[in-house]
Amino acid sequence: MPGAANVFTYGSLMYPQVWERVVRGRYRSALAALDGFRRHALAGVSYPGVVEQAGARVLGRVYFDVLADDLARLDAFESTEYQRCEVDVALLDTQARPASQSVRAQLYVYLRHARLLPQDWDQARFEREHLADFARVHQADVARGL
Repeated sequence: MPGAANVFTYGSLMYPQVWERVVRGRYRSALAALDGFRRHALAGVSYPGVVEQAGARVLGRVYFDVLADDLARLDAFESTEYQRCEVDVALLDTQARPASQSVRAQLYVYLRHARLLPQDWDQARFEREHLADFARVHQADVARGL
């Protein structure tokens, strides 16, 4: 699909209740892994950031064929804290695309290294303590047209 790209998500956007509040389209997705990057907890916020790190692996979700207008919405959501780049991700759910074990995808890399905490992001804690509120806040943003 011209103007479309796959997007690898590794934090709040892995969850449909957040993803669907940011984008307008409906997209197929699959579990995926990104090698050579590490997902860190960030100081003062509940969401993570990834940076390159040899030997590390990040598990997440890839959304397929995301349209350009939704990529622009994702760019705005991620703000200037992140830079979008293209990477290869390994598909963990091969039923999503049985002809290929990996795909090219857009990735939002975290830029503010001073905010990286030494520990990995705690996904279970995010789900338990922050996901519902995070989704609710971004529902309000969408309602205001942000």
